Amino acid sequence: MEQKKKTNKKFVIIIAVLVAVGAVYGGYKLIHSFSHETTDDAQIEARMNPVIPRVEGYVKKVYVTDNETVKKGDTLFVIDDQDYKVRLEQARAGLAAAESQLAVAKASIGSYVANAAASGSQVQSARGNIETARTRLWRANKDYERFKNLYENHSITAQQYEQALAARDEAEQQLKILQSRQKATSSQHSAAVSQTEISEKQVIVAEANVESAQANLDAALLNLGYTVVTAPIDGQLSAVDLQQGQFVRPGQSLFYLVNTHDLWVVANFKETQLNKMRAGQKVSIEVDAYPGEEFEAEVTAFSPATGARFSLLPPDNATGNFVKTVQRLPVKIDFAPGNDQEKLARLRSGMNVFVDVHLK
Repeated sequence: MEQKKKTNKKFVIIIAVLVAVGAVYGGYKLIHSFSHETTDDAQIEARMNPVIPRVEGYVKKVYVTDNETVKKGDTLFVIDDQDYKVRLEQARAGLAAAESQLAVAKASIGSYVANAAASGSQVQSARGNIETARTRLWRANKDYERFKNLYENHSITAQQYEQALAARDEAEQQLKILQSRQKATSSQHSAAVSQTEISEKQVIVAEANVESAQANLDAALLNLGYTVVTAPIDGQLSAVDLQQGQFVRPGQSLFYLVNTHDLWVVANFKETQLNKMRAGQKVSIEVDAYPGEEFEAEVTAFSPATGARFSLLPPDNATGNFVKTVQRLPVKIDFAPGNDQEKLARLRSGMNVFVDVHLK
């Protein structure tokens, strides 16, 4: 009988202890909830840069392997560059030809400018000769009229009259010849000026051809340089699914380069948890892969929309069968600088974490 009483007493003590522990734990959780918001819907994120070639061709050599750590500028693989070297030589030849055409056009315009200047001088000289011939014709006409009157009055001989008539006819003929020469010279000058204008336009076209050829050469040099694919950042490679002799195309994602030095956490909090959360609040993070280790962090930013809005098929609440569901909002959390860098280096993108935001 006494043994039964002792057993009941121990049972009551155990129950009392469990109730006390539960009460303490429940009180702790209640007090904790007033100044903390927690979620286990959170993962580590990192920048995953796809390795994409800019030119097409057959892979000549692969220099990296799966999960290898690389530095910025390290060669990942090389594309066969024979075709691009040929295109580069073609571009250089095109540039040389365009520069030769430009030199010829400039030389031609110099010759035409000189011809235009010479013909212009000839035009000015012809105008002066015509004015002189007109003056001579005016004097010859005056002399002819005087000698004609004198001849009619029998004051001079017929020979003197005929000489005045011949001088007048000669002056008229000389003026006609000079005027004809002036027309020819003017035509030559106009043609020289027109040819000069045409040559100037040809120079402009030749200069544009040189610029175009230079652009083609620059593009050929760029494409030749793109045959060597290098790492854009420091990081670690994913599985390198690439083989020698494989044909690759521009824009084709071949594998990924993960920036393991820039990690953060995206925690999906319920919308009912966001009332007291602000950017800059301290955060404690526990990683499922490394239990017992805690990392310090800080709330950085809140997403502009809930996660459902970024889904492929966002829900439409206007269909008539609406059921209210608590939405979750992605919150970005950055690791604090004071964390152990060796421990941070073990973290990987996609790992699950537990997030505890300190509201006060």
